[in-house]
Amino acid sequence: MTKTEQLVEQAEKYIMPTYSRFPVAFESGEGCVLTDVEGKKYLDFVGGIAVNALGYNHAGLCETIAEQAKKIIHVSNLYWTEPQVTAAKLLVKGSGLDKVFFCNSGAEANEGAMKLARIYAKHEKSEDAVEIIAMDHSFHGRTYAAITATGQPKYQKDLDPLMPAIKHVPFNDLEALEAAITPATCAILIEPIQGEGGIYPADPEYLKAVRSLCDSENIVLIFDEVQCGIGRTGHLFAYQYYNVVPDIVSFAKGVAGGVPMGGIIGKEHITQYFVPGTHASTFGGNPLATAAASYVLKTVNQPEFLNDIVQKGAYLKEKIEGLKAAHSEILEVRGIGLMLGMELSIPVGDIVAEALDRGLLLLGAGPNVLRFVPPLIITREEIDEAMAIIASCLK
Repeated sequence: MTKTEQLVEQAEKYIMPTYSRFPVAFESGEGCVLTDVEGKKYLDFVGGIAVNALGYNHAGLCETIAEQAKKIIHVSNLYWTEPQVTAAKLLVKGSGLDKVFFCNSGAEANEGAMKLARIYAKHEKSEDAVEIIAMDHSFHGRTYAAITATGQPKYQKDLDPLMPAIKHVPFNDLEALEAAITPATCAILIEPIQGEGGIYPADPEYLKAVRSLCDSENIVLIFDEVQCGIGRTGHLFAYQYYNVVPDIVSFAKGVAGGVPMGGIIGKEHITQYFVPGTHASTFGGNPLATAAASYVLKTVNQPEFLNDIVQKGAYLKEKIEGLKAAHSEILEVRGIGLMLGMELSIPVGDIVAEALDRGLLLLGAGPNVLRFVPPLIITREEIDEAMAIIASCLK
């Protein structure tokens, strides 16, 4: 029995089977390459699902985490710490918004955003303004409000009754959104680029029109940037690509380079309603996570780094378009920066499995879309290598 088989046997005995996992166990990584317990190497185009922004064993990030661990890992949010203040300042300066709340994950961030929007509306609109409008094919997390806001029924199986006063409309359909708005609407929740739903970017004019709607109706505009934020589009936040500013933005995934962290940033006139007792998080913004986040933010939010993401994203898109020209089963290529999707006329499961055998980690976004969210430090040579493996799988 191999070491992998031994680990799988033990895992199946002790871990709840909530994931359909591949028969591989990773031990270490360097840059954009992972090594499993058997010594085989894999080029990673999954990036921990858009989490490992700086790849693996990044010297500066590892040193920052180690140094902070020697000082203090956690202290209650009843007290202040310098790493938390530093990370908050970087997020505020980088986003152009006003105040930060820290938590541990994207789902928690979206829960916090929805809570804050409802509290704001109770004070500034009416007691009845509690309804949240989300999008079809969206994904916002696995907690109850987040899964209710998720516009994909497959994730909601056996979870009835779901949270009340959350409804859905088609993405990028302004008329449908306008028709759904009532005096009870307190917030509109949108991913600027839908991730799990198949890598669908918002139409720029649609987002601008939604911003105007929210302004005229006193509706809180929430952008879920859990996956598309923190440099993935070549901007620190995707809304900066669109030049449309939300009232609240949620973030997580790549912000701390793999250390669990999430949060929301909002405008002052809304965040003022998060006061002691309204919301909290025991681990949120602890010194270890915020020290890691500060390093990632300082590294990513540099003009040269962001421009490099734009250039590499364009290069990756060009290479995928080249595959499309040679393979009729590729229907469409879409996305922004280093968050791209390749839609096929066939299920992608077999391609993902064969690529794994050939040393390339790939990820789906629905049954027919290959998702490309590699570490932001991916090189053009590694892009070429990945495209060659995919081409061989398509044959």
